[in-house]
Amino acid sequence: MKVLFIGATGLISSAVSDLAVKKGIDLYLLNRGNNKNNIPKGAKSIISDIFDEEGTKEMISNHSFDVVVDWIAFEKEHVERDYRLFHGKTKQYIFISSASAYLKPIPSYPITENIPLGNKYWPYSDNKRVCEEFLASVHSEDFNVTVIRPAHTYNDDVVVSYMTSWPHPYTAIHRILEGKPTIIPGNGKSLWTLTHNTDFAKAFVEILGNPLTYGEQYHLTSNFTYTWERINEIICECLGVTPNIINIPTDFIIKHAPWLEGELVGDKDWSLIFDNSKIKSIAKDYEATTKYEDIAPKAVQRYLNNKELQTVDHDFDKLMDKIVKEYQK
Repeated sequence: MKVLFIGATGLISSAVSDLAVKKGIDLYLLNRGNNKNNIPKGAKSIISDIFDEEGTKEMISNHSFDVVVDWIAFEKEHVERDYRLFHGKTKQYIFISSASAYLKPIPSYPITENIPLGNKYWPYSDNKRVCEEFLASVHSEDFNVTVIRPAHTYNDDVVVSYMTSWPHPYTAIHRILEGKPTIIPGNGKSLWTLTHNTDFAKAFVEILGNPLTYGEQYHLTSNFTYTWERINEIICECLGVTPNIINIPTDFIIKHAPWLEGELVGDKDWSLIFDNSKIKSIAKDYEATTKYEDIAPKAVQRYLNNKELQTVDHDFDKLMDKIVKEYQK
């Protein structure tokens, strides 16, 4: 089976690439070639920028694929471009959507694929919905569309925090070591599902080239759920300190940091518990086995052992201090 991954050097896609090659899939990776460390031995590279449509069209002119997966499509224009490039050149097109696109508030639990999409709080999530709608309109026998909706997926390097600086993740550890309060919106009791990227990969490879998945949508997660208090507690255990949590209402936080509305109200404020029956009907042996408490010590130690990773977002740190101070008034 000849498969093309667009992007494929990210946190989730790199794990899938590794497993796909191990399973004997003839894997091609289309990207700019800037992150060669995440390209598994045995995969073939097509060096091109997918956002250069004409250049990419030329690079794939002599190729056709059983499956094309775009890991870096976020807006309708991206999937429209993919349709122009790959219509007639692939049997299956897999779009990586997001479980955050489900309707908020969540109408019922556990979350199934029957829950409608609609997240008015987060443009990222709503753009995924728009992409799905376009792809549903062009799904056909010669361009079979499958949609996958990951939730919070992590690897061995990730320190999970409710609120953190994405460019400088060590900031969360720094605050804990400094004895500063960790802000957890609400009461900290909402449930959050965490999925290790290698677990995600085990089910994902069963979708590749599978006609039963044509025209279908699946979320793909583990069944490991944690309260946000417990996630913070796990990190503190790794650091050998006692948790110092302050619960602050989300609307109070957003008043001081309105740009966080999407990430908080549109995603993390809700308990996310998924029914994975549908994906398991395809990947019949799928069972997530990696727990965050087994990975967190490696992730934390990586930061403690590498000075170059210990960068702090001082603006974010000051913002957290300000929110705590204003709330305590």
